[in-house]
Amino acid sequence: MRYHNITKDDMLNGDGLRVVLWVAGCSHRCKECQNPVTWDPKGGVPFEEKDKEEIFAELEKSYISGITFSGGDPLYEGNVVEVTALAKEIKEKFPQKTIWLYTGFNWDEIEYLPVTRYLDVVVDGEFEIAKRDVGLQWKGSSNQRVIDVPATLKNRKIVLHA
Repeated sequence: MRYHNITKDDMLNGDGLRVVLWVAGCSHRCKECQNPVTWDPKGGVPFEEKDKEEIFAELEKSYISGITFSGGDPLYEGNVVEVTALAKEIKEKFPQKTIWLYTGFNWDEIEYLPVTRYLDVVVDGEFEIAKRDVGLQWKGSSNQRVIDVPATLKNRKIVLHA
């Protein structure tokens, strides 16, 4: 897996103060995407042990609510295995922290992926410029959904995050 940035103390990509891992690689290529530089799976730099340690050091801080995986697309074919392993390790090591994930895939395309069992919230769906709304919280266009993953898995129907 490759990544572009690790953002600390982020307040825009999930609730509370968060760490954000911006991965490289996206097949959606949404028109007017805010991060087109992250589309290239060969962009950025390799994600290494030192990067994971940097994320864990941030997650150890009591005021950090959790981590958000964004990009690019964390569920891009070149990312999904390593993102799943990292999410699993974070959930085991920091069970009180929340894990958010942004993806251009729709829930019905990803609901059976192993990564979902480690996620608290998924923001799904491609960004659609015609449905852009800067007043929306945690998403860029009205077609996207902010999904409560544990409740959705339990109820077997989509439950939106409040």
